[in-house]
Amino acid sequence: MIRRTLSKPVAWVVIALFSIGGAVGLYWFQPWRLVTDTTVTDALSIDVSASPAASAASAPSSKPRKPAAMVLTQGSFVTHEHRTTGTARMVRNADGSHQLELVGLDTSDGPDLRVWLSDQPVRDGADGWHVFDDGEYAELGKLKGNHGNQVYRLRDNIDPSDFRSVSIWCKRFSVSFGAAALT
Repeated sequence: MIRRTLSKPVAWVVIALFSIGGAVGLYWFQPWRLVTDTTVTDALSIDVSASPAASAASAPSSKPRKPAAMVLTQGSFVTHEHRTTGTARMVRNADGSHQLELVGLDTSDGPDLRVWLSDQPVRDGADGWHVFDDGEYAELGKLKGNHGNQVYRLRDNIDPSDFRSVSIWCKRFSVSFGAAALT
């Protein structure tokens, strides 16, 4: 009978390779994020009106009306790779600046999640998972948390009218967790 065994140096090399591979796999996939949550409570626009006419109608005539923030577009999140709910709304502030507000966001945590504005349409199901990097997009920053209300200020060089959707984008795996059409 012939018996084959690995020599001690080869066995240590095999163990080292499996250990390194396991460590890289853990870093890449970060499976603990499936059970972690971060809740954000950014202050949303306080005096958000649906239209300038609505603000004018509610303002007292004896005082000059202070310009208010205004919702330009908004939409509800649809689920892609991970269950995602909440509302995204594009707001023009009284000073003319813009911000994206994520209201009541609820999604999974994940590695390298970003908030993207995109010129791509929102599609339901798996057909919508990978479309947001096909056209023009603007990254507003890392997702602050996977629950709650969040505000992302747009840089001056970003024109909100150039974009029609927002995606919670996993940059590491090039997939949308969820998206909302801004209409």
